[in-house]
Amino acid sequence: MNKFPLWIRKNWSTVIMIAVLILLWGSPDAKAWVMRQMISTGLFNSRIEEKTEKSSLVPPNFSVKNENGEITETSQLRGKVVFINFWASWCPPCRAEFPSVQKFYDAYKTNQNLVFLTVNLDDEIILGKKYLQKEKFSIPFLVPDSSIPKELYSGSLPTTIILDKTGKIRMHHSGMADYSKDSFYHEIETLLKE
Repeated sequence: MNKFPLWIRKNWSTVIMIAVLILLWGSPDAKAWVMRQMISTGLFNSRIEEKTEKSSLVPPNFSVKNENGEITETSQLRGKVVFINFWASWCPPCRAEFPSVQKFYDAYKTNQNLVFLTVNLDDEIILGKKYLQKEKFSIPFLVPDSSIPKELYSGSLPTTIILDKTGKIRMHHSGMADYSKDSFYHEIETLLKE
């Protein structure tokens, strides 16, 4: 009987590591917390690239629907900078970057020249809505109303795209990033002035 507690005392670091791994394996919130800590290091800063041949691509039109059933088509948004973020409530990297997306939204939600299309891809729409409510996020809740062009989304979550005022892709990023940095805001301001 005494051998088990003795083993724990001798191997306490192993026991803690196993407990942490079990927690991370089973909890999307725990994974998101770890990823948020990684984002805070600055290793995952978002960056809008200089104009390139790829940035001259205008993706095909697609439409999204809000909670009231109102439909928005990307082709209607010419003349505005468009921030598109594809996410799902079960996705730990999405959860990790969401606080920065919310901060970005809070900073620019009154700017009439910037549109936020935060597109939920949960299989059950209610899961995405519940996640936003639970975390008290106020970003727009949108779902696809048409097929999403492969130029924008290839299946990796989260995926973030920024379209300039002419509808051209200026940023296409798969994976988590930090959208709450001053350097990113400066790049957005530059796009808004173009």
